[in-house]
Amino acid sequence: MTPLLIYRDRLLPISETFIQAQASALKRFRPQFAGLRRVAPSLPFNEDPIVVTTRCAPASHVLAAAYAATGVAPAFTRRAQAVGAKLIHAHFAPDGAHAMRLAERLGLPLVVTLHGYDVTVRCEFANKYAKLWERASLFICVSEFIKRKALEAGFPDAKLRVHHIGIDCSKFLPGNGKRDENRILFIGRLIEKKGLPFLLNAMRDVQNKRPRTVLQVIGDGPDRKDLEAMAAQKRINCEFVGSKSAEAVRASLGGCAVLCAPSLTAQNGDSEGLPTVVLEAQAMGIPVVSTYHAGIPEAVLSEETGLLVPEHDVAKMSEALLRYLCDWEFARTSGARGAEWVRDRFDLTRQTQALESIYDQVAC
Repeated sequence: MTPLLIYRDRLLPISETFIQAQASALKRFRPQFAGLRRVAPSLPFNEDPIVVTTRCAPASHVLAAAYAATGVAPAFTRRAQAVGAKLIHAHFAPDGAHAMRLAERLGLPLVVTLHGYDVTVRCEFANKYAKLWERASLFICVSEFIKRKALEAGFPDAKLRVHHIGIDCSKFLPGNGKRDENRILFIGRLIEKKGLPFLLNAMRDVQNKRPRTVLQVIGDGPDRKDLEAMAAQKRINCEFVGSKSAEAVRASLGGCAVLCAPSLTAQNGDSEGLPTVVLEAQAMGIPVVSTYHAGIPEAVLSEETGLLVPEHDVAKMSEALLRYLCDWEFARTSGARGAEWVRDRFDLTRQTQALESIYDQVAC
């Protein structure tokens, strides 16, 4: 197997299972994670990641910041060189800018995946990424939407390639267990672009018509206290359960009536790339209610595998949710079509084979 360095500044937040899953699906390349530091809690690794610092804060932050500014960390560079990698794959553009220094020191080609905020949050892109645009061999865009935003930001057209990460269809399977026809599920970080206030407002109408309906919120983030207060103030029947393991998330997905992903564009421009949770739900036969936002229309077929509504349109959101809750046959048909759709277009094994072909082209 060909050695490969996978770079992420912070290794590896539990919300980033999509990065871990892609690495685990590689067949011809052997991944070794590397970055500034390991976060806590983090996803598990088969091998300890190579990090700039393992010290406790605040010393670790100082060392990590020094490397980010200078690219100098001799022990880190030596360990990375010993891997014998043929290329570096960084996730997110800011991380790519840091990985660029390592790529230069090791004389390796660099691939950077653009996921969302890195090309949608408004900034002076040319000042921030001009060197990366020149040095990187290729930028992988997780959706057509992200490619369009990257072009608008100034990323070089000739170096942009759309590639959907996909999901592990051997783990996300339609189940035969009983689903709770009164349970709506939200999964995601509790930040502005995930749109949970939009969903909470829609839930008022849903619960007025179906009082037994419950919204379960899986995830955590800086907005949690405000969102819990909002739900209490509006008297929404809502369970905030925090972050859960991948196994617990799959169990919750398999037992809900519908997944809602009410994503929207944040005030600073921050947008999704293509949230994998909508693929995971469809693969399990769960219908999706979401928005015409970012790459979501590339992943959800409205009126077939799910229902899409405009961002911020509370009335249409509640209408879509009630349609699935009140028409179980429509929900069943959408779920079956969704499972078929994801296996045809977003299977992780097939998508990772395509990724390895991209690696071959870059590393040759």
